[in-house]
Amino acid sequence: MVKKGRMAIFFLIVAIFAAGISYWAKPVLNDVNLGLDLQGGFEVLYEVSPSNEGDVIDEDAMIATTTALNERVNVIGVSEPVIQIEGDDRIRVQLAGVEDQETARELLSTEAELTFRDVDDNVLLDGSDLAQNGASAQFHEQSNAPIVTLTLNDASEFGEITTDISQRPEGENMLVIWLDYEEGDSYFEEAQKQMQGEEPQFLSAARVQEPIHSTNVMIEGNFTTEETRHLAEILNAGSLPVQLDELYSTSVGASLGEQAMVQTVYAGLIGIALIFAYMLLSYRFPGLIAVITLSIYTFLVLVVFNAMNAVLTLPGIAALILGIGMAVDANILTYERIKEELRAGKSMKSAFKAGSRRSFTTIFDANITTLIAAGVMFYFGTSSVQGFAVMLIISILVSFVTAVYGSRILLALWVESKFLNKRPRWFGVKEGDIDEL
Repeated sequence: MVKKGRMAIFFLIVAIFAAGISYWAKPVLNDVNLGLDLQGGFEVLYEVSPSNEGDVIDEDAMIATTTALNERVNVIGVSEPVIQIEGDDRIRVQLAGVEDQETARELLSTEAELTFRDVDDNVLLDGSDLAQNGASAQFHEQSNAPIVTLTLNDASEFGEITTDISQRPEGENMLVIWLDYEEGDSYFEEAQKQMQGEEPQFLSAARVQEPIHSTNVMIEGNFTTEETRHLAEILNAGSLPVQLDELYSTSVGASLGEQAMVQTVYAGLIGIALIFAYMLLSYRFPGLIAVITLSIYTFLVLVVFNAMNAVLTLPGIAALILGIGMAVDANILTYERIKEELRAGKSMKSAFKAGSRRSFTTIFDANITTLIAAGVMFYFGTSSVQGFAVMLIISILVSFVTAVYGSRILLALWVESKFLNKRPRWFGVKEGDIDEL
């Protein structure tokens, strides 16, 4: 007797996913961050070297420099810049969507100009007065509040400056920290912007209440832990007069990027359509379930990718299509095992359980080895190689959920309903191929 309740559950699950994908597909696609090769932009590889004798380019210096570069590229309206450290002394910058590439190149290669000013914009100190990597994010010993500590080179000079500022009227006794100060800006104008909810150009404006005759300075405020870490990195970058020597650069026009995306997506759709057709012709009803789970898989991969704020590139699209192929492979292994059990004369339920169990180990081993390979590519690779590896890892993990467990759950509902009993042709098995029939 056919159990129609399980079939109803199957159609309910499919309907829920279909409605969800139909509703969220467009927003998800619109939220995908396209990489340099898909929307055009600028890429440059720099070698980092010290400008002054005695300076050291270590890991902290490299991290501080990338933080400063990130602050700069956001000024020119770049969405999701990709700034990566490569090796011990190289930094790769990818700016998707950049049109004025010469301005971007000039802005990136200029040394960070860190200055300490009063409210009248008079320069009192600059980055050279701050010890290398002299800024750090810490916690106040008494209140345990997040603070930033600075180590200066000359205590007497800082004592003279703070003595003068501390004697000024309230509201003017401020020591303002600027990075890449632009002429025409002023503290009061930027403070007004801050009051209106806009982002000010200065990094910090600390009130000086008394003279400070010390090389160790503490900046307090309503900071979060993340804000103090970020400010410390910016200060260290500004105090580090590094030199950026361009080793390699390339640009992709917006039209070329759009053309590449269209061609890649078009090729991907053709490939996916051929895969769907093959599954339907070879495996009949299980092939239909594979098509359903593969559609869910593709949607979930993009959702996870967006949640990670990752950038989609041409290699990423290739990894997505490769992941679809691996998901199909998992379904094929399972369905072939089930067909073998059916040809051996087992019942539909027994063939389903045995085929699913026998294929699981093979699928698991194949996914683990591919995950290891993707992990190695991500760890040792750079730029587009890492993008390919990230998408491949996401694809494998999601396909394991949908192609292995999802498709088996949906197929199990039909097997348990007994509707498929005595219908081996629905699995692509002819009655004449069954041993005991």
